[in-house]
Amino acid sequence: MDKSIAAKTYKLGDQGTSDIVICLKNREGRPECFYSHSSILINRSKFFASQLSHPNSSTCIEIFCSEFDYDDHVNLLRLLYLPGELVLESLGSVKSAIGILQTAVALHCEEITQSCIQYLEAVPWEDKEEEQILKAVTKLGPIAMPILARIQPVDLTATKNVFVAAVRFAMSIGGPHTPFGDELKTSAREQVEYMLGEDEETPLVTADHELTSVVRIGLSKICSSFESELSSLLLESELACETAEDKILQTLSDIEWMSNILPKMDLMKDFVSKWIEISAGVLGMVEDKKLVCAMWGVKVKLIEVTSKVMEAVGYGSVILPAPCRVQLLKTWLPYIRKIKPLLDLKGNKGMGFPYKMSEDLCQSIEGAMVALILALPSNDQADILGDWMRTEQPLFPDLSEAFEVWCYRTKSAKRRLVQGLDNVNNATVSL
Repeated sequence: MDKSIAAKTYKLGDQGTSDIVICLKNREGRPECFYSHSSILINRSKFFASQLSHPNSSTCIEIFCSEFDYDDHVNLLRLLYLPGELVLESLGSVKSAIGILQTAVALHCEEITQSCIQYLEAVPWEDKEEEQILKAVTKLGPIAMPILARIQPVDLTATKNVFVAAVRFAMSIGGPHTPFGDELKTSAREQVEYMLGEDEETPLVTADHELTSVVRIGLSKICSSFESELSSLLLESELACETAEDKILQTLSDIEWMSNILPKMDLMKDFVSKWIEISAGVLGMVEDKKLVCAMWGVKVKLIEVTSKVMEAVGYGSVILPAPCRVQLLKTWLPYIRKIKPLLDLKGNKGMGFPYKMSEDLCQSIEGAMVALILALPSNDQADILGDWMRTEQPLFPDLSEAFEVWCYRTKSAKRRLVQGLDNVNNATVSL
């Protein structure tokens, strides 16, 4: 009998036409009987076909199921009575489909098994459901490949292609922006950070020559773009200057984001070197008379980025020769020392002035500067500390700790020198 005709002719539980009884052990441990039809069972299940193929087969088939998969067996029996084209839309949920799939495999119901696989492959999953799916399908062999294809590891080339595209979008170097570009950029940044993460997860990408080359090019482009935007401000009208600040702040935000991900790729030295390289030119532009009383948000953001650079160098994450470290300090120390009182003054006047150096930022800068100074040759330390103390109000940054250590070390060095000379003289006399 054709399966669709049988499905329309018979109904599960119709005792009047039933010739087979399926007995399931229910939740309470008592058998529950389902009046069924051998023609349907044989056509839809190889398990039942085998059971009913014996000449002396019983008209009652017992199936033992646990309290956990009892409902799955009941649902499967009901699906056996549906035309094949209706099974898929009757599955209802991921949880139900997982249970029915396992039962269908056990009872060799190939058509329903395929419908469950098709359903699970097509619908969205939650994380907890994904774990259940994995447990259910990993033992099924090749028939489960459509499901596993969604979660199998991606090959290296595809992973790198996605990562590079995400980095380009996150750095605003990937082409024209869509109207919802800001939301996509934020999402791209979050996923790039996740792909590089090494907390409890395995990183999805690791830095190789191809990836680092792309990121270095992106860093160079974004820094050049920042310099160009600043330079163009000096040629624009006052109105244009005001409207351009948001664009420059966005570029600075991109640069700051780069400082967060580059350490995960062992490229922070590239960032620090590039920042030192452009610092003098950038400060020359923001201190231009046209911008001296404007662009406060940009000026604060510049200091925030510089703080990250100083921390990396001062605490030894990035190793640079002493001349580069001296250049970093001598470029930014005078500017930070000058801008902090101006920001405080504007903030104290009220009027909703939103830009300031937070207490955490100030502490980070002071700590990094002290560490930087104390790692320099003594003469460079003396030069920087002398300039610091010659200012009228050396309130920020507070470098007194570095000064105290320098005095102690200088005195110790003098003592060692005198002791060394005495030892040489005594040795000469004894001869």
